[in-house]
Formats: sequence, structure tokens, C-alpha cells
Amino acid sequence: MSAPRQLAVIGGGPAGLMAAEVLVAGGVQVDLFDAMPSVGRKFLLAGKGGLNLTHGEAFEVFLTRYGARQAQLAPWLTAFDPAALRQWAGGLGIATFVGSSGRVFPADLKAAPLLRAWLQRLRSAGVHFHQRHRWCGWTEEGALRFAAPTGELTIHPDATLLALGGASWARLGSDGAWRPWLAARGVDVAPLQPSNCGFDFGLAGQAAGWSTHLRERFAGAPVKPVALSVETSDGRRFHRQGEFVVTATGIEGSLVYAASALLRDEIAAHGEATLTLDLLPDRSPDWVVAEVARPRGPRSLSTHLKSRLGIDGVKAALLHELLDKELLHDAVRLAEALKALPLRLVAARPLDEAISTAGGVRFEALDERLMLKALPGVFCAGEMLDWEAPTGGYLLNACFATGHAAGQGMLAWLAGTR
Repeated sequence: MSAPRQLAVIGGGPAGLMAAEVLVAGGVQVDLFDAMPSVGRKFLLAGKGGLNLTHGEAFEVFLTRYGARQAQLAPWLTAFDPAALRQWAGGLGIATFVGSSGRVFPADLKAAPLLRAWLQRLRSAGVHFHQRHRWCGWTEEGALRFAAPTGELTIHPDATLLALGGASWARLGSDGAWRPWLAARGVDVAPLQPSNCGFDFGLAGQAAGWSTHLRERFAGAPVKPVALSVETSDGRRFHRQGEFVVTATGIEGSLVYAASALLRDEIAAHGEATLTLDLLPDRSPDWVVAEVARPRGPRSLSTHLKSRLGIDGVKAALLHELLDKELLHDAVRLAEALKALPLRLVAARPLDEAISTAGGVRFEALDERLMLKALPGVFCAGEMLDWEAPTGGYLLNACFATGHAAGQGMLAWLAGTR
């Protein structure tokens, strides 16, 4: 009778945990290693304001959210789609619902009960967890190296899954330290970049950042409702209504995150990106022109804009920040600016501040089972792969789906090596 096959899963986020579940169900011994004192830390933080598991829109639309990597991710997302993810959560006793925005949440909106039930099921199934074990690459003989509480540990499993995340929120365990170890072994790794991130504002010819007045009075203020439009130099377009937040250095928030890939790439190519803001998205241009042009008598411009158009607070501050005095007192040009206020961005915020990461192990370096072509028996899943998606459940669903696929791929590969 042959000895049971031993598999190592490195990384205790959704992708690693899902792969471990598939593997242990396949009858193999699974040891899961994580550098942090507990697993699922980024998962828990992501659910702090309400765990957004996936999205309930039509699946053909859902797939388009993965942009340039849609074709590569489609088979795995089809195999573990939003319906499958909701059914899986139900198997843990976690009911889900579709919110008004189409996003899917646990009934109690919390991440902790789901993670707790999941870990209990994994432990009961036989998954062995090893916390505070930081992976440090390979020995010359090909064994996995770990910095463990008792010193250096080396193991030589039958197969390995790397699910180490990207490099955002490093304090939660994903620091991108794996990149040079894979590159040194011939794995093609795209540079890691911030995704779903904020940006710094800048005026041409001036230092980046808002004026002292705007920064001190309005940092943290939401701008809503507003429509944001981007047209890049290579012809890509974005337009969506929603809201964002003014920060001390620029802008962030859901509407900005949705456009972040276009803005980031445009800045990388040209040193800056310009978006336009429609501060009155529910009003027609003709209505805005008519209201701005109404005689205001002795009233100030600020009072006129507030009483006639509802423009005050942070929206009024943005007008004064971005437009010169001459334009502010030209009714036609001011009306045009209210519907298309240009905002120049000069830098993405640092990678560690981003919600997620673009770049990572290129799909061309992997086979259809998510095994590295340069390292037979080593598989990859989750955010360390070279894909990105907006917030809204797309990030988590792809992490679950690639973990599920990698687990199945490992079992298939092991069956072929017996």
C-alpha cells in the first residue's frame, strides 16, 4: 500500500483555503502554511464593512469585469461561478442575498462567521494548519524553506500550491516577497502594480496636491452624486455615475477604483491622466446653462450656485480649486465645467494602500491546470496571478475560482504521476 501523498498549500487566504478543501476531499494529506498568526486576515478586513462575496449580474456581463484576462479566467469562473459560490457558502450554513446594487452578501454581512465555519470544516476534514510559518523559497535541493517559530523548517511535498496574494496591505501577510524566488527559477512575473487604488491630484506646473484650504476643510468628504468619465490616449473609455471621496492628496473611493486601471496605465504612459466630473449628472446641459445664466443680483456666486443648482460644500470647493476666476464668472463656460470638470491626476497611491494588485505570475507561465511550466508540481492561484478586477465581488470570486481550479489541477497531476 503506497504512502498518502503530501501536499503543501502556502497562503491562507480564500484561494489557498479553497484549494485545501478540494485537495483534502480528494484524499490527500494537506498542510497549509501561513506567515501570520491566523489565516484569512485580508478576507476578514475586506468584510469589515459588509462582506461582498460575488455579484449577481448576468454571467456574460460578470465575465467582462476581468478585462484583458477575461479569456484566461473564463473556464475557471464558469466552473465556480457566482451561483456555485453562493451554494458553497450555503453549505457552511451561511445564507446570502443580492443587494440593490447587485452585489452578493452573507445575510449578516459579516466575514467572521463564514471563515469560522469554514476553518472548522477544514480542520475536521484533516487539513493541518501551520501559522507563523513564512515561506522563504527553496533550498538548492528543491525543498520548501520556512522561517518557523522553532527555527528554519524544510519540507519536500509531492506538490505545492502557492497562494500568496499580491502586495497590497502587506501588514496582513501579502507582501510580494515571492517575486524574486519565482523569477530566479524562470517564472515570468509581471511587475506588481496598485489596482482599485486612489490617486494624487496635481495642477500643471505646480507641486502635486490640493490647496491647504481644500485639504483641511474637505479631506474625507464624499462627492455625490457625480459621474466620472475617462478617455485614454489609446482609445479606452470609462463613464459611470456614483461617488468618490476627496483625500488629503487627491481622490479615492468606489467610482475611482472602477476607473483605476485606465487611470494608472495612462499615468504610466504619459505622466498624468485627466478625468472629467459631471457634478450634476441628473441634470441636462441645457438646464444647467439656463440656471447658471439666471440673474443673481446682489447674491454671491456661491449663494447663486447653492440656491439654483444645489452646488455647495465639497463640489463648490472643487470648482474654486480647479477653475480660474475669469471662468467662474463666465456663465457659459461655468455651465460647461459643471458638466465636465477636468481633474488632472499625476500618480497612483502606493501599492500597499491599494485594495488589490495587478500584475503577478503571467498566465503564459502556467498550464491549463494552473501549474507552473518551469516548475512541475508547483501551482499558483489567487491574487498572485496576473489579473485584476474592480471591487464588487469580482476579486473574491476569482480568488475562490482559481483556488478551486488549482486544487483540481493538483489532484489530476498527482493521479498522472502515480
